[in-house]
Amino acid sequence: MLIIDRYLIKQFLQTILFALLTFVAIFIIVDLMEHIDEFIDFDVPFEIILKYYAAFLPQMIRYMTPISVLLAALFVTGKLSDLNEVTALKASGMSLYRYMAPFILTTVFISLFSIYFGGYISPLANKVKVSIERNYMDWGTIRSGNNIFFQDSKTRIVTIASYNVANDQARIVSIQDFNPNDISKMLSRIDAKKMKYDTTSGNWILINGVKRDFTDLTETQQIFKELEIDNLHFLPKDVINKQIKNEEMTLTELDVLSKEMLVAGNNPKRIQIEYHSRIAFAFASIITVLFGLPLSTNKRKGGLALQFGINLVITFTYLVFMSISQAFGKNGVMSPILTGWLANIIFFFAAILNIARAQK
Repeated sequence: MLIIDRYLIKQFLQTILFALLTFVAIFIIVDLMEHIDEFIDFDVPFEIILKYYAAFLPQMIRYMTPISVLLAALFVTGKLSDLNEVTALKASGMSLYRYMAPFILTTVFISLFSIYFGGYISPLANKVKVSIERNYMDWGTIRSGNNIFFQDSKTRIVTIASYNVANDQARIVSIQDFNPNDISKMLSRIDAKKMKYDTTSGNWILINGVKRDFTDLTETQQIFKELEIDNLHFLPKDVINKQIKNEEMTLTELDVLSKEMLVAGNNPKRIQIEYHSRIAFAFASIITVLFGLPLSTNKRKGGLALQFGINLVITFTYLVFMSISQAFGKNGVMSPILTGWLANIIFFFAAILNIARAQK
């Protein structure tokens, strides 16, 4: 049986690689045709365009992997079925579960690697991609920002509800300072309705707010109309630059950011949903294979094309369901963990039911 397993795994991996290369090539061609005018208008050098698509590759591979794995499983199984090799394997006593074993085992390793790939390699590449978009093509140039959150120093966290680049003014600002010896203890907190930058002094001025200082037993409060802060370490241009997209953050950075937001008294739910959803998406390949293999082991009218079409519909339904569950989660209906994994849980049990009903 090991010979058959090696043969199936080899054919499976070769087809996955071919499918990935095909999908990525199509994606690049379509994207290039869509943006070729902008590359020309902004006079982007050819080497920068190559660098841009090289940085785009990990993100494309991440999104295309589940579909490529599905296509590979269907193609290999469909080919063996057409040649009556699946029938021969069944006649020799191999069950559907045993036949699926090498595919599932290979897909599990692919999913585990996808966690690292989508959690660390893809975000680092996205940073390069976004940087090229902003510096060479003026894509994603931010005129205003919302829900900005960043660490100004080792013991200071700044949150800004909205920021207007035109007048360098922020609204709903909070500055929290923590004890350097115990980061869980807050020393002071400043909340203000507005914050503006004074170009003359080079300092930030907080408007209409309250400053509170904390000790172990007491709290003092100071209400102010204007308060000048001379020890902030960021400039107006830095405020927007600190608004990093989720796609640029690694899993570690997302986890650290959510914990920092929780300590600062802010809602980290959106960051936590992104964290769990990214891990859950890595296992989409297993879901697609569990659905696809039982259907493809039996010959049906319409052949491989119909089987692939059915499974492709199931795959896109899974992805749409995942997006919908994320929307509900971000609105506070579900916990971040359940939001990230709900689609996987439901479609996993549906796939198991599909396997149980398949001909063995």
